[in-house]
Amino acid sequence: MHGGLLWLAIGCAPAEPPPAVVAVSPVAVAAPTPPPAPVVVAVPVPGRLVAVGDVHGDPSALRAVLRISGVTDAADHWSGGNAVLVQTGDTTDRGPDSRGVLALLRALGPEAAAAGGRVVPLLGNHETMNLLGDWRYVSEGDLAGYGGAAGRESGFGPNGEDGRWLRTLDAAARVGEDVFCHGGIRPEFAALGVDGINRRVKAALAEADAMRGPAGVDGRLPPIKPEDPVLGPEGPLWFRGYVQLPESEACPMLAEALQKLGARRMIVGHTTRDDGRVQARCGGALVVVDTGISEHYGSHHAAFEWEAGDGRAVYPTGRVDLPDPPG
Repeated sequence: MHGGLLWLAIGCAPAEPPPAVVAVSPVAVAAPTPPPAPVVVAVPVPGRLVAVGDVHGDPSALRAVLRISGVTDAADHWSGGNAVLVQTGDTTDRGPDSRGVLALLRALGPEAAAAGGRVVPLLGNHETMNLLGDWRYVSEGDLAGYGGAAGRESGFGPNGEDGRWLRTLDAAARVGEDVFCHGGIRPEFAALGVDGINRRVKAALAEADAMRGPAGVDGRLPPIKPEDPVLGPEGPLWFRGYVQLPESEACPMLAEALQKLGARRMIVGHTTRDDGRVQARCGGALVVVDTGISEHYGSHHAAFEWEAGDGRAVYPTGRVDLPDPPG
């Protein structure tokens, strides 16, 4: 990214099995008319851009990563000035305290805004699994934090504190020339644009909410299998191809998606790096920030940072330069 403005477009390990949907290749994306370009909001005199990957119910790990990234202080209040923090989803499941993670991100939002910065939390596949009633990866500690299954069901429902907030979140965001999502945006979905993707995901979740049946004797609502491919294995919350395919296959597909999105780089989480390091692929056009931050995955604390035109990985031991895409 170049120049004196940071442009922000908002609104706009072993792999868990994806939801049961009909596989389609290429993805069937019903969008005969591409939506207009997202409204772009200028954040003047940028400080930094920080991206944090999967947290999985571990607020202690999130606090540690935010501190080493320099966006919060020792008391866990915003200290990043006009920095933009993007959290790429998967705040929930596996760990013992999804509620604590969500509360911390919610609290930091207005603090960052008051300082001229911004916190941009995105949906991951695990948030949507919870919203759809798929609790395969919910820990006993997490259940206890909500007072049991019925309390957690209520908390993640449309009127619950966490569920109501999660339903307002986007699945993709663009900051300057960088696009963020949880899994990866295939070219078929990139054609929708950031705004179109977000509208599509929210509509699919609203449709699922309308389909939920009555609660059972345990207080649980029956899970919903998503019908829209945007929530399926090839959608932006689940797709792993850019990380797992050979670069000879992944990079041309990524380049096509970035061209459609008008971006230079895509930053994703979702696919945990075995070495606990931030990974750059395709000459820096892809950055993978799921390093296994949570205790469940080994407490590999790390983040991505962009400042003054240069991308870096942030670790407790210091910063490591990453390749930046040309352009």
